[in-house]
Amino acid sequence: MEPTDADGYFGKVLRGSPSGTRLARAQALTTYFLFLELRHKVEIHRMTGRVVECPIDEMNRPRGSKDAALRIPPTEPEIKTLFTGWGGELAICRKFAPTARNYTASALMSQVGLRVSEACKLDLADIKWELGRFGKLHVRHGKGARGSGPRERMVPLINGADRTLRWFIEDVWGQFDDDHTRPGAPLFPSERKNSDGSSRRVGDDALRNGLAAAAKAHLPAWADNLTPHVLRHFCASELYLGGLDLLGIQEVLGHSWIATTMRYIHVRQTRVEDAWVSGQQRAAKRLEGLMG
Repeated sequence: MEPTDADGYFGKVLRGSPSGTRLARAQALTTYFLFLELRHKVEIHRMTGRVVECPIDEMNRPRGSKDAALRIPPTEPEIKTLFTGWGGELAICRKFAPTARNYTASALMSQVGLRVSEACKLDLADIKWELGRFGKLHVRHGKGARGSGPRERMVPLINGADRTLRWFIEDVWGQFDDDHTRPGAPLFPSERKNSDGSSRRVGDDALRNGLAAAAKAHLPAWADNLTPHVLRHFCASELYLGGLDLLGIQEVLGHSWIATTMRYIHVRQTRVEDAWVSGQQRAAKRLEGLMG
């Protein structure tokens, strides 16, 4: 690979990609060639006569920072409309169990801010009903900061999440599998089976597609924009609006930094407007004093 190859890759193949994607690919290539240079430079030169050199240079290295996407979530009435329509669909849908599973997973995303990858990796045993006032979810595969690996956390089943889970386990889960005590039994099973007849773990595509289909049917204005991550933003905004402080929301969502949590609820904050109103009131009082 030569610098001209990198020129074509970043200038043509990835030309329309988000800047975050271009930056990540450039970093991956840089790290790989650094590894070759440090560990195998002499060996490669002996075998090929070529000197290892990174194709990413100052001319073709992508610049800028990751794109900052503002994921403004739907309002509470819109989300209520979605789940009301989706819930009504359960009575008439062709495949009740998979539809109910997708409904439950999306409900948890909106209630306690689970990531879709976290929901897929939950086991039945990760529900700790005995902990706290409502029970807790042991999220064992939370997203790590800066590639540090999975970060575990305990998520309280607030906001109605406990009722959602009890209904799913008591009325739906048995239609996938009949062994609640099996070690490693997934909370959200797939319709596909393992060789021993037990249910496999659902994939994130199934949950994403289920949410997309429900949005198209029951909340068409959001048909192309409602994703699991948007539901996570909705959860943060509603928890903040309900009075939960930033540290509490940070703990629920599993963020490493409070600044990240603040970006999830910025659409609900009114500190700029409040400061402007207060400033106008102070200015009016000063004007009254001068005129008096």
